Amino acid sequence: MSDSGLKKRVFGWMMFDWASQPYNTLLLTFIFGPYFASAVMDDPVQAQSMWGFAIGASGFVIAVLAPILGAFADTSGRKMPWIWLFSGLYVLGSAALWLAVPGMDDVTFILLLFCLGLIGMEFATIFTNAMLPTLGDRAEIGKISGSGWAMGYVGGVVALVLMLLFLAENEAGVTLLGTAPAFGLDPATREGTRFVGPFTALWYVVFMIPFFMFVREVRPLTNAAVVPVRAALSGLWGTLRRLPDRRSFASYLLSSMFYRDALAGMYTSGGIFAGGVLGWSVIDIGVFGILAATTGAIFAWIGGRADSRFGPKPVILVCIVTLLVVSICIVGTSREAIFGISLAEGSTLPDKFFYVLGATIGAAGGCLQAASRTMLVRQADPERMTEAFGLYALAGKATAFLAPILIGVVTLFSESQRIGVAPVIGLFVLGLVLMSWVKPDGEFE
Repeated sequence: MSDSGLKKRVFGWMMFDWASQPYNTLLLTFIFGPYFASAVMDDPVQAQSMWGFAIGASGFVIAVLAPILGAFADTSGRKMPWIWLFSGLYVLGSAALWLAVPGMDDVTFILLLFCLGLIGMEFATIFTNAMLPTLGDRAEIGKISGSGWAMGYVGGVVALVLMLLFLAENEAGVTLLGTAPAFGLDPATREGTRFVGPFTALWYVVFMIPFFMFVREVRPLTNAAVVPVRAALSGLWGTLRRLPDRRSFASYLLSSMFYRDALAGMYTSGGIFAGGVLGWSVIDIGVFGILAATTGAIFAWIGGRADSRFGPKPVILVCIVTLLVVSICIVGTSREAIFGISLAEGSTLPDKFFYVLGATIGAAGGCLQAASRTMLVRQADPERMTEAFGLYALAGKATAFLAPILIGVVTLFSESQRIGVAPVIGLFVLGLVLMSWVKPDGEFE
């Protein structure tokens, strides 16, 4: 492939991060999640609990199917058909969130739609991540992964800014510009904020065009019309049987299972936490999101360079320790006090402190996720890369349905959103301990 052709392929691959990031930024964390808690449901504690259960259920589905679908893709040699399929689920699930009107009697259908799009996004990510080793040599993929992740964060920031300026309304019915939502959307029924679903779907459709134009697969050796089920499952079973003998790979899967789920727990509950504990509006949370996503973009790029120079393991360790400290700080923060030290009534210190924590989460989270997928490339069998990313998704989702459920259960029984976030501390500690058995260059060097 020519240099220009490879550059286009790398650019097209990076555009997936730009196109798909708004599902995390707009829907999962900063716009739809808080809107769901404050308007679709009027009980923040119950909303956080149901939100956690719903995300946990989708995580369970992903955990079960991801390695199987990855094995199918590796055995057949095809990834693109799966990316098309799950892109369709992404678009359908996000666009349908327009139906989430304020004060709904039954939110089950809305949560099912949200989970459908989330499953589509996660599965499409598995198959695009598996293409990473084909984009450059080992010294380059850290930069590529970090730059792609940074590009995704920038896309999330741009999408979030557009939503806040022109669409998402506050309690007064106006956007961040102080005007009514664009396109004549009715603020009385929160149409501006609800439009986040169709907006996210349209964003994905438009910005996936470069991906489908420039990213091409090597022609598969098998008949693309035949899914080799027996061969795929046999290969997956063989990989699973060999895991105890591949200590570094197995340890990394377990470590990432805990620390990525802890990070996901922080992301999914962050906006709802800020709304319920600190009393922030959707627009306040959106500004917070812009700050976190901006630091995420900057440090994902920086982390990619550090990854290429020092390897992904040191980057991962620094990020886990940072996020562990931040999670402890979150549990110790409330409107009235920080770590038990009482504050004057009306103090803005908790708001400022949470902005700092959010910026730190964005920075460490961006580095961590970018370095994590390059570490997976170093640990995996080059011939079974999509299957490995499927196992990576399984590892991430095996507790992804536990982390939100733990947050939901602890929140429900403690009746405290602040204490409800505490389970992520233990998950970060487990991830940090298990990284000690991970070889920096894997077992296929």
